[in-house]
Formats: sequence, structure tokens, C-alpha cells
Amino acid sequence: MIGIDTLVASAETDAGRWDETGLPGDVIEAAAKAGVLGLDRTTDCKGLGLNAAELGSVAERLGAVCTSLRSLLTVQGMVNAAVDRWGTAEQRARWLPALTTGELLAGFAATETGAGSDLSSVATSFEEHGTDHRITGRKLWVTFGEVADVLLVLGRSPAGLTTALVETDAPGVTVEPVHGQLGMRGARIAHIALDGVVVPADHLIAPPGFGLSHVAGTALDHGRYTVAWGCAGMARGCLADAVAHASTRVQGSAVLSEHDSVRAILGRSWVDAAGARALCERAAEQRDAHEPSALFTTIAAKYAAARVAASVSQQAVQVLGAAGCAPGSRVGRFFRDAKVMQIIEGSTEVAELQIGDYVLGGGVR
Repeated sequence: MIGIDTLVASAETDAGRWDETGLPGDVIEAAAKAGVLGLDRTTDCKGLGLNAAELGSVAERLGAVCTSLRSLLTVQGMVNAAVDRWGTAEQRARWLPALTTGELLAGFAATETGAGSDLSSVATSFEEHGTDHRITGRKLWVTFGEVADVLLVLGRSPAGLTTALVETDAPGVTVEPVHGQLGMRGARIAHIALDGVVVPADHLIAPPGFGLSHVAGTALDHGRYTVAWGCAGMARGCLADAVAHASTRVQGSAVLSEHDSVRAILGRSWVDAAGARALCERAAEQRDAHEPSALFTTIAAKYAAARVAASVSQQAVQVLGAAGCAPGSRVGRFFRDAKVMQIIEGSTEVAELQIGDYVLGGGVR
């Protein structure tokens, strides 16, 4: 994919700057033209029709150079997947072509002050307003929320948890850009206030009561999968930088790689990265084969890859020393980003419980 090659080359040069200023509009436009926003949607929806393995490969390549650019792929894919799976034929025809081509940028608005890992605790309210619905609440940490045209919002109606597409130019929507957070600094993150925002009934995705278990569940599964591959890419990028530095940096009279402790770090990092990638590959195979266990394997892959991205980036910073802490350092940037990956789309602690339940239930034989 020539467009993807160009994006990767650009990120290799400019990702450090994007981390300070936010992913520029022209880069988002270039990603849309390259098909990044609709990689696994069908060609009928103006997507590229890639399978899970091909989608993972692109997420890995982008993840190896810029977490924020990979996050663009992830969040647009999450909303696309939810609308494609649970939207009506009319909703799919209306929204998917615009989302896959980048005519509309999307955000997933679920997290709140009292609802992070436990999204069932959301307090954002959906109230009937004639034939429409009125939405009130405040959403936090919306990736690309600063520039999104439409948000998939999770809230609570009298009939249960509900989701709707909310256009950000609607009266009552206030976008509050976030700057200086730990990681994903280029991902144009924002908090979103919803003050009595009126949306038509045909903007609801799936019936009320299906918002978390079905719609958000589909979005989160898609997100975990691309985050897992992105983390595998982060680990690969950090290992490459650590190897390059250790092979050329002279400390005293010896090259750094001649020290046993450094070679041991690199060896452990390679094994960890290879193991995480193998789990990503297994998840891809199961998703492409439509196996029921793919949901669990995706959770396991995201858990493992996020942990490995955190550990390998930490070790890479240690190997590079001051160079790893310098402004513009890829390993330093990934060290910050990797910690965020252990929190989003299901925290490490929640994933461990899910994996433990699966093992106790006889899932592993």
C-alpha cells in the first residue's frame, strides 16, 4: 500500500513533533486517502475490505512509528464496526461511506468520571423528547474528540444503556481539548460536554438496552484488536532503537552491546515481543475464521502486547540512557504511550480477571 508507506515514512520523521502539536489535519486527510479509516469495511461501504490479519499488519506498522496515528485507525474502526454490526440498513448506508472515507471523523464517547473500566456505571442520560432524544452528560478522554464530526455516545435511558451518533456541531455540544496528558499527546483528545443535546431517533444505534453489551462491546473488541497490534509495533520499534544504540554506543573502551547485562535485556525484550506478536497472529487467525474464541484471544493479545510494550519501552529507555530521555526520543514517547495502552480498551487488571475466568471455565486445554 503506497499510501501507508508514505504515512509511515512521514511519521518516522515527524511523529515527535506531532506529539507536541497534535496530529495535523493534512496528515489525517492523508490517512483517509490511504484508506486507513476504513481498512476492514467492505468495498460496498467504500472500505478496502482487508481481513483481520491485514488490518493487524497495518496497525502494527503505524504503531511502530506513531501511537497517535495508529489511534486514528483504531477509533474510526471502532465506530465503523459498531455501526456496521448494529446499525439498520439505512444507517449503514448513510454513515459508513462517510466514515470509511474520512468525510466524517468519529470519536467514541464512553468514559466518564464515574465510569472508566466499568462502563455500566455511565450517568449520561438519554431522555425522550417528543420523537427525538435529549442527551445530557460529560464524556472524558475522547480520542480525536477535538476534531471529530460525530461521536458514538454511550448513555443511560429508562430502557437501559443506549448508544447514539451525536454530531458535534449540534447545539449543546462543547468540546474541551486536553493537552499535556501522559501519553497519546498527538491524538487530539478532548472532554465533551453534552448539555441537553437533541438527536433524532434514527441516530440511535440498536434498541435501548443494547448500548453496552452489543454496540459498545463490538467497538471495544475492535479497539482491543488494533491496540494489540499497535503495541506489538511499539515493542518492535523500541527494540530496534535499543539494538541500534547498543551496537554503536561506546562506553569507556567497549561498545555497549559487549556488556552481558545489555545483551540479556535485548534478548528478553525480543522474546517478549515475539510472544506478544504470536498472540496477535493467533487472534487474527481466529477472527478471520470467525471462531467464537476470537473474542477471548483478542483480550489476551491486547493484555500481553500492552504489557510487553510497557516493559520493552522501559528497557529501551534504560539502554539508551540520556538519549532515551531526550526530547523527540521514540522510546521515551513510547514509554509514556505504553502505560496508557495498559488502561484503555480494558485495563490490565480487568483483563487478568477475564483471562482467569476463561481458564477456570475450561477454555484452555
